[in-house]
Amino acid sequence: METTSPNHRTGWLMAAVAWLVMLLVSDLPNILLNLSQGEPDWLFLTKAGVLVVFLCVTLFVPKLRLLWQVAVIFLAFLLIRRASAWLGGTALWQNWFGQGGNRFYRGHLGWQLLGLLEMTAMIAVTLAVRRQPSAFFLAKGQLDAPLQPVRWLGIGSGERWSTFGWIFGGCIAAGIAIFVAASSWSEFSNFGKAAALYPGVILFAAMNALSEELTFRSPLLSTTHEVIGQGQALAFSSVFFGLAHFLYGDPSGVIGFLFTAFVAFLFGKSMLETRGSLWAWFMHFVADIPIFLLYALTSV
Repeated sequence: METTSPNHRTGWLMAAVAWLVMLLVSDLPNILLNLSQGEPDWLFLTKAGVLVVFLCVTLFVPKLRLLWQVAVIFLAFLLIRRASAWLGGTALWQNWFGQGGNRFYRGHLGWQLLGLLEMTAMIAVTLAVRRQPSAFFLAKGQLDAPLQPVRWLGIGSGERWSTFGWIFGGCIAAGIAIFVAASSWSEFSNFGKAAALYPGVILFAAMNALSEELTFRSPLLSTTHEVIGQGQALAFSSVFFGLAHFLYGDPSGVIGFLFTAFVAFLFGKSMLETRGSLWAWFMHFVADIPIFLLYALTSV
């Protein structure tokens, strides 16, 4: 496959096609259809059909050929997530980890193990198309890499991730903690009762951050940033991640989408600029701690 940069006109064509396909196979159709409980077979098959057609088009239309890796990643993501949902619904899995009669540790362990299985499968697929682990940010990266200016955040030149990784992580975690406290203040009466669950809060936040970064973010960024440009790739992956949290996130809805897309922008920016995943994982991890704390408080 050719790896040279596309010309300006072809680049915009590829970006437009990539955005259209992403929106069609994302959770946007689920949102528009108000499907808050799973995805019906007909919608899954429609999305799979769109991706098969997309893959064929990329292989046979020269102007879109550089998108073939994106097509493979999306198709793999759809199939792996479907297989994970099937496995999580089996009687065996439910007997091991099902919520019925089980408490915080067993239920969330099952959820996180499914996430790690999805992550492992996505790493295998991404390695097959990108060939080198570093090509999809499977490394800690340069932790003190320069932070490219973001004027709308008030960040000028000369800053580094070794400083702002901590700042971003703390601000994101504080924002989610404020939301959790404001929306579920009554649950904090269980703070003392839930003390035995706090190691699980840390463990599951770490596992969730790792699986989501290497399932949602690195495969998409690694297959798009050289094709449609870093700015488009960041927006592309951020919107996809935000839509995935509209129905099922904490927070959810419009606020959940906007906030999640924003933090996904920061996570993805750290990947691209440090050429690794450690800062993205750390920021995601500390952001997940208040969420899993809320899960712990509501389980006692």
